[in-house]
Amino acid sequence: MGKIRLDKAYWDSRYQSNKIGWDIGYISPAIKNWFDTQKNKDLHILIPGAGSGYEVSYAHQLAFKNVFYMDISSEAVTLFKSKNKWFPENRILSENFFDLSMSSYFDVIIEQTFFCAQNPSVRLKYVEKTHNLLRKKGQLIGLLFGINFEKKGPPFGGSMMEYQKLFEPKFDIKKLQICKNSIPERKGNEIWMELTKKS
Repeated sequence: MGKIRLDKAYWDSRYQSNKIGWDIGYISPAIKNWFDTQKNKDLHILIPGAGSGYEVSYAHQLAFKNVFYMDISSEAVTLFKSKNKWFPENRILSENFFDLSMSSYFDVIIEQTFFCAQNPSVRLKYVEKTHNLLRKKGQLIGLLFGINFEKKGPPFGGSMMEYQKLFEPKFDIKKLQICKNSIPERKGNEIWMELTKKS
C-alpha cells in the first residue's frame, strides 16, 4: 500500500465522512489560557489547519483584531463559515500552508493538530515556512504530540528530544514541556511549546 497523499482531496473526504477525531469540539484549554494572558489585541496571528476554528472564534470574541483562519479543506472552511458568519472573509485563507506568500507578516503562529497532520518528511519544510512567515522575534506556540502512535498516521507523533533538534536551528526555545492542562484524553501525551524566531 502506497503512502497516503495528505492533500486537499484527502482532508475534504475526512470532513465529508465525518472522520475528524482531532476535533475536540471546543478550544484546547492550553491555547485558551495563552489567549487569556495576552494583552496585545493587535497581534497578527495565523492558525493553520484550523478546521472547525474554535481557537479562531475564541480569539475573535476576545477582540483580537488580526487573527487569520487557515485550512486547505474547502469542507472545513465551509463548516467554519456556517458557524461563524460574523468572521471577516478577508481573514479566511483556504490554501496550502506551504504556498502562503505572506513573509514576515505574522507575530504569532498557533500550532493545534496541524504539525501532526503533516507527513514527517515535510517537518523541516514546516520549520522553514513558519520561520519565513513570522516577523522578527515572532513566536510559534501551541501543542505537539509527545508520543509515537502505533498506527500509521495521520496523526504523526514524536518526542521532546526530536522536536528540540528540529526547531533549535531556527528558533530560541522558551518552553518545550509536557502540557499541564491537556484534555483528559491527551493527558501526558501533549507537549506545550513557545518558540521565538531567530533572526
